[in-house]
Amino acid sequence: MSAAAESRSPAVPRPASMLSILHLSDLHFGRPAVPAHIEAVERLVQEARFDVVAVSGDLSQRARAGEFQRAAVFLRDAGRVSRTIVVPGNHDVMWWRAPLGIGDDSALYEHWRHYVAPELEPVLRLPEATFVGLNTAQGVLPQTLTWNVRDISIIGHLTRRQIDRAAAAFAEGPPGAARIVVMHHNPVKGELSQRHGLKNTPKILGAFAEMGVDLILCGHDHQEAIHFVEHTRKGTVISTAGTVSNRSRGGRPSSANVITVRRDAIEITTHVWSREAQRFEPGQHHCFAR
Repeated sequence: MSAAAESRSPAVPRPASMLSILHLSDLHFGRPAVPAHIEAVERLVQEARFDVVAVSGDLSQRARAGEFQRAAVFLRDAGRVSRTIVVPGNHDVMWWRAPLGIGDDSALYEHWRHYVAPELEPVLRLPEATFVGLNTAQGVLPQTLTWNVRDISIIGHLTRRQIDRAAAAFAEGPPGAARIVVMHHNPVKGELSQRHGLKNTPKILGAFAEMGVDLILCGHDHQEAIHFVEHTRKGTVISTAGTVSNRSRGGRPSSANVITVRRDAIEITTHVWSREAQRFEPGQHHCFAR
């Protein structure tokens, strides 16, 4: 980011009861990355001064050191003006180092831990919200094998232990704070892909309902989507961010989601790449009661 961007005056302060989030996913630093898109996101971060920038995985394309180095610079610059929370995606895992749990599991995330963050499941606590990161990208496991060879290392998985850890983290948060999960794999079937990214989706969404999750930030499908899952306690909003790389589905433009969390509502606006304006511009808007 340029020095000129860093010297901009701060944005107008937001009410204390309002939280602004930029939700990104599937940046794919490496060959699929589009410099113009990345630069536009960097400008957006500097100008809007979001409270939180959340990246739900796939920072890299092949889990290579150079890709993670570029991602680390992006996160560093975003962290100068916003809090950040980031979790791994399936492209960030060196699954071939310990397939089917054979070998040293820590080797799967060697580059991630060196360049991005030591933790895989960060927790971010703010007065307005508690963010809990969950690592659904665990390489090739017996639980995620499919008959489709193309899907090797693609399917996501969560354990009971991870779910229990998330529940405990939310229980420690401030009363009334929004409960937000950040994970990579999409728990709702993609419109174009017609696939869930996450294994055992009904059970996991049921567990999230029990712990009162307000919002899930995910990606993986490379197609932006907003869903509302109804259940007995209250609904859960699912923000699936598209990709800002050149790997979007169906010829769709790159996109990112801008989210506002209020005491009584969650608003999401998808910002879509405009080739003419060379920036991400507001598109579809959704509002859900909390």
